[in-house]
Amino acid sequence: MDGMTLTTFALIRHGQTDWNAQRRLQGSSDIPLNDVGRGQARNAVAALSGQEWDTIVSSPLRRAAETAELIAAGLGLTVARHVPELTERSFGLAEGLQAGPELEALRIPGGFRGGESDEEAASRGLAALEALAEEFPGRRVLVVAHGTLLRLTLSLATGSTLHSIDNAVLNLAHHHVVDGWRLEYFNGEPVVEAVHG
Repeated sequence: MDGMTLTTFALIRHGQTDWNAQRRLQGSSDIPLNDVGRGQARNAVAALSGQEWDTIVSSPLRRAAETAELIAAGLGLTVARHVPELTERSFGLAEGLQAGPELEALRIPGGFRGGESDEEAASRGLAALEALAEEFPGRRVLVVAHGTLLRLTLSLATGSTLHSIDNAVLNLAHHHVVDGWRLEYFNGEPVVEAVHG
């Protein structure tokens, strides 16, 4: 592989679900999009349509898969496949809960009882993206996945602490085989990198 290969990723969190609207921890529970989420997915096309995309993949969970289908239709493309490793982080016994004492009682360092740790989810997500970079070197890859998985993965990839990712907005990252990852857009806004003297 050419040492100068740069692979570009559009990383999109799925559109809204009822559980998102109710601020319930969703995790690996397979909750579908709601009508607001479908609208968000259609609206995401505008930010993506100015560039060519070589392939679209998504998490197999319904909310991500449907978001990917709606975006693909808007771009005149088809979803290539569902990647199991892009499934949202498991929150174990905490899934379906809202903030409060019941949720807090399940919290353990790095996650929730019965769930996947921050480190496990980040490593899984990064391995999935790096496998895609190896499969599609120098190409432009559109990935539809999940907020926590993408946040943890991008934090690990860039060595920074990122905060929550909005539904169906553009996050643009570049993978260079030598220099690693660089985040260009986060939550639809350009990333201003610190200048080191």
